[in-house]
Amino acid sequence: MSRWADLTGGTCGAAYAARFAELAASGADMHGEARLCASLVPAGSRVLDAGCGTGRVAIRLAELGYDCVGVDLDASMLAVARRLAPEMTWIEADLATLELPGVEDFDLIVAAGNVIPLLTPGTEPAAIEAFAKVVRPGGLFVTGFGLDAAHLPVPPTVDLTSYDIWCDAAGLPLERRFATWDADPYRDDGYAVSVHRRRP
Repeated sequence: MSRWADLTGGTCGAAYAARFAELAASGADMHGEARLCASLVPAGSRVLDAGCGTGRVAIRLAELGYDCVGVDLDASMLAVARRLAPEMTWIEADLATLELPGVEDFDLIVAAGNVIPLLTPGTEPAAIEAFAKVVRPGGLFVTGFGLDAAHLPVPPTVDLTSYDIWCDAAGLPLERRFATWDADPYRDDGYAVSVHRRRP
């Protein structure tokens, strides 16, 4: 079972969406992930939002002209995404065994919101290998996740050294790393946004 399912029971979609709606109403910036992705690939690019949750990132990118698909294992989160954007493609699937016949060759895969540390323990390398199979050669894989207790809802589980090894082994070497989705320089902070590019 994933750490996310252990944490939430797989039933928190409505509450999660409500929390982010309150943040948006308060004036909080909700679209840093989408902005960074949009700076990396042009409008019209095909984007996979891996661990899409309620669809916040994918929906924003679609509004900006991107061709987006969202995938998540939490049915309660996907129910919200489908209600908010019924015209978009939302797929219920385990990221560690991800297969997307007919919808591969993405220009960019984004895994925001601590997706990697909240996977089922031990499946992280398999999930990264699955991502590498559906992103086109030269395409990008972008993740953001916490590295310490201050930036995670669970005890820290993934370190950057191991993560970079998994990505490199899957053919997704590191290209750039930031401290935030606003592309602030990374200096051994408690949160990392990593940009990887699939080898040609």
